[in-house]
Amino acid sequence: MLAPDLLDSARTLAPGIVALRRAIHAEPELGLDCPKTMAKVREALADLPLEWRSGPSTTGAVATLRGGKAGESTRRVLLRGDMDALPMEEKSGVDFASTIPGRMHACGHDTHTAMLAGAARMLCDRREEIAGTVDFMFQPGEEGHHGARFMIEDGLIDPLPDAAFALHIMPNAQHGVLAGKPGPLMAAADQFTITVRGKGGHASMPHDCADPVPAAAAIVGALQAMVTRRFDASSAVVVTVTQIHTGTAHNVIPDEAMVAGTIRTLSPEHRAKAHALLEATATDTARAHGVEAECTIIPGFPVTICDSRAVALGAKVARELGGKDGWRDLPAPIMGAEDFSYVLEQVPGAMFFLGVAPEGENWSQCCAIHSPRMHVDESALPRGAAMLAGCALEFLEQGFG
Repeated sequence: MLAPDLLDSARTLAPGIVALRRAIHAEPELGLDCPKTMAKVREALADLPLEWRSGPSTTGAVATLRGGKAGESTRRVLLRGDMDALPMEEKSGVDFASTIPGRMHACGHDTHTAMLAGAARMLCDRREEIAGTVDFMFQPGEEGHHGARFMIEDGLIDPLPDAAFALHIMPNAQHGVLAGKPGPLMAAADQFTITVRGKGGHASMPHDCADPVPAAAAIVGALQAMVTRRFDASSAVVVTVTQIHTGTAHNVIPDEAMVAGTIRTLSPEHRAKAHALLEATATDTARAHGVEAECTIIPGFPVTICDSRAVALGAKVARELGGKDGWRDLPAPIMGAEDFSYVLEQVPGAMFFLGVAPEGENWSQCCAIHSPRMHVDESALPRGAAMLAGCALEFLEQGFG
């Protein structure tokens, strides 16, 4: 059973958690290089008994707390918070909005970092009661930059922990409720580009050309049929074309057309199958139109797979913090992607979602993540900090049971 005052302790830290979140929000940074954000975290935690490690590939760092209760546990647990923002203009209207044009914390990473810092302070306050080790992973480069993979390759979580946990806020989910599911939680996300090459010429004389435009259009339709006819209807496979570029004038048939988009899958097997089928579909469709197609696939994050034992542990902690309604089982995976998946490939663990819609409002009508108008009810953040700290305490004491 968790210490009964865990949530109360988190609430006493609320001013510091909120202040750090707002400071980070006002100065968003992109990609793997987030030095100002990291400096704010280091300053906020400077008085704590933490050992810091950083690597050459990112400005991220891992802070380690060694428990002061000797001889009872050699378990090691990792808690992760991501730090980077998105390249988009903020329209939230808050008084601590981004001061940098074209950048915004629209995915909540500012809150993730602040909650992790709060959890670090809570656990340091209980250091003498802790047997084992806690790693706090402050990670940049989650928004498509593979920050977690780089930090792993830099050896920053070596030795590997025995379990790992992370949180992600949801601004259009019920206030204070935590949610998750065992197995696939979020999808693998890969990018594809198909270049269709023909022979251009005058638009009035298509018979003298090898027109790539109708071939590109046919490829778009063929990709949709590929998903519906080559995968079981119960399989979550998404292939979405998001870009079509070609041509320079109304009376010119171009030499090339480009089709690009994303592939989302929920298993390594379907991921490999989708890659192979996409390339075959594009090249065969192009050939049928008398042109050629070259397919390039850029691998993104792998599937985020949560260990059932870690999810059960998280559900237990959430209910101890918020009662029986403090936890919700997610009925299905989310087709977004998350680079905490790299950690979960190495370590059993789980990611959970925390609802941060304003308390009492119709949460389903709130703006979702990646919206320029996204809002966070900051009164939910202490619950997130307590959840992270609680998962660490529960695992260090009981393991996966």
